[in-house]
Amino acid sequence: MDTTVDLDTFSSLVERPDDSARRAAEERWQEAGPRGGLGKLEELGSWLSSVQGRSPVRPVSAPKVLLFAADHGVAALGVSRLPADGGTAARVRAVLDGSAPVARLAARYGAELRVVDVGVDTDPANFPDEVVAHRIRRGSGRIDVEDALTPEETVRAFRAGMAVADEEADSGTDLVLLGDLGVGSTTVAAVLVGALCGTDAAAVCGRGSGIDDRVWMVKCATIRDSLRRARPVLGDQLALLGATGGADFAAITGFLLQAAVRRLPVVLDGVVSSACALVAQRIAFRAPEWWRAGQSSGEPAQAKAYDRLTLTPLQDQGITLGEGVGAVLALPLLQAAGDALADEAPRPFVPAAPKEQPKLPSAADLLRKL
Repeated sequence: MDTTVDLDTFSSLVERPDDSARRAAEERWQEAGPRGGLGKLEELGSWLSSVQGRSPVRPVSAPKVLLFAADHGVAALGVSRLPADGGTAARVRAVLDGSAPVARLAARYGAELRVVDVGVDTDPANFPDEVVAHRIRRGSGRIDVEDALTPEETVRAFRAGMAVADEEADSGTDLVLLGDLGVGSTTVAAVLVGALCGTDAAAVCGRGSGIDDRVWMVKCATIRDSLRRARPVLGDQLALLGATGGADFAAITGFLLQAAVRRLPVVLDGVVSSACALVAQRIAFRAPEWWRAGQSSGEPAQAKAYDRLTLTPLQDQGITLGEGVGAVLALPLLQAAGDALADEAPRPFVPAAPKEQPKLPSAADLLRKL
């Protein structure tokens, strides 16, 4: 197996979305009504046209919720309210059995759901084969004192993300709603964003799973120590992901870049996907044009990443859960934008025939029985 990745090729392989299709979509909006009359839907519809390379736009018909799952060594320091031992595995099981909020929302909005375990610290036999098909390792190193991955593991994780992008593009997925599952992941994301934006730990340290002030100070110190390890490798994105990232971060970065190559649009969710997007932007500066920010989670690191990426969140519902919920909630907006600009009118709504109801006794009947 090739243990290298030529990151330079992504700059030439990632093209911009189709500007002519975008302009054609904007002209259709002007024909349909006053410019700006449908607000954000107009911009989203034009973006869909550009990433599809056609106008009229195709309605979003095959969305996929894609969750990358992995554990992180820094969770052992108590940087999260979630348990470091088994917390990620429990979240994966909840998604797979349909009890997690993201599973219920995906079903509500007609999106398929896929979990990719690249580094959950549990026996792979605990999950279906298709979930662990791209497993790299169990957990990761504690990034404040050691590398998360070896160089070989980093490349394998990055390539695993690329492979997932190819699988989704080949299967007909037309929109990816990208999320993550992992205890301690917001700490890792803050390190990457802080390193790439040149900020100190306090500027990127958020509340994550709802931590109190004491745990926030522990988390901040962990980010500070990890930033010291990240800065020497800032010029090498793969080395950065290996030193202070993790299997999920490397895989998501590879996925985002290959999805852009395959012209597959992606909606980002929380601070993890935004941190990976920031790393990917360093590799291919045109790649962010294939993404939209689903939501603002309130994490300071996410706000800094979106500012660098020049992405504006579609919603701000105060959702800090992660696991793709914010991205899924943006799906109805994108579906509405696609439907409003589509070349075919939707089928008219035909109400179902009313069911025959049992005849209830009248008040007079009841009185006669007294």
